[in-house]
This record gives sequence, C-alpha cells and structure tokens, in this order.
Amino acid sequence: MCASYCAKTTRRAGARRAWSKPLSPAAIVRDALLIVLISAALALGFNGLREHSLPLVADHEYQVFVPCPEPVGQAEPLDAAQVDARPGHNLLVDARTPEDFAAWHPEGALNVPFDWLEPVPEQDLEKLARSRAQRIVVFGNGAEPDSGRELARELSGAGLKNVYFVRHGAPALRAADQGRDDG
Repeated sequence: MCASYCAKTTRRAGARRAWSKPLSPAAIVRDALLIVLISAALALGFNGLREHSLPLVADHEYQVFVPCPEPVGQAEPLDAAQVDARPGHNLLVDARTPEDFAAWHPEGALNVPFDWLEPVPEQDLEKLARSRAQRIVVFGNGAEPDSGRELARELSGAGLKNVYFVRHGAPALRAADQGRDDG
C-alpha cells in the first residue's frame, strides 16, 4: 500500500513540475496574440449584434475642446475708492462664490458667481437689467485672472451698459469700506 501511494504522489509531483516550467518568449507572444484575436473577434461580434453599432472608423471629426463662453464686452476698471454704494447709483455685483459672498459683502450687493465654463444664467441677466442702476459695478476675488473683471466683460458682452469692475476685487473694496468706517 505504501508503494502504490508513493508512486501516485510521485506522479502528481511530476505533473506539478511540468506546469511550473517557465514558458518560452515565443509561447508568451503566441498566447498574448491569441488572447487579443479572441477578444477582438468577440468585440466585433457583439458590436455587430447591437441595434446601433459603433462605427469602426469615425464618420466625422470628434470635438476635443470644451466650448467656453468668451467674454466679448468691454468693462472699465474702477478703484475701490471710486465705488459709491448708495442705492440706485451703483448696483454692486459680487462674482465670487456663495461661500465668499456669505463671509463678507457690501450691503445691497448681489451674488452672481462667475463660472469659467457656463454663461451667466438668463434670469440673472434680466435681474441686473431691471435694476435701473446708473452703473453696474462688479467685483471678484482680486486674483489674476479676476473673476470680477471677467464677469463684467461677459455682462457687457451680453448687452448691459455702464458695466465696470473693481480693480483688485473684494479685498480692495473691503479695505476701502473699512477706511470709510474708520474715517
């Protein structure tokens, strides 16, 4: 019994050694090529079975760039000291994020966050046009590029008149506001 058990064990061990033998580079390339061909055949077969199969060659050029609105209008810069916050004279528009707007904004300012990829929503344009302010003064984060300047250019390009932006944005406007309170 021991002899037959040892013989079976030896055969099994020999079988294991045959599978653990390293493959030659030609065998690896052959197996990889076989996998690629089978995968391609399956993919083409399933594509052919689809109701609206995917074209193998593009019939038109793919769009690679995301279309972004380009601010086309002109807006004049103002220094923060030139901004008059009296109602009816200037409509202050904050182009910063709602979080920055909540942290600080001049009294009566509207928040119209500037989006670098999307145009200003139509309802915001209508609200600004209905304000009847003598000037629309936009301020942003003061960075370069300044969101306030870009929003002002976009508003001007959309047909709004007398649109200005505050040079150096909210930081300059806040400093000027604190200077008025101290003086």
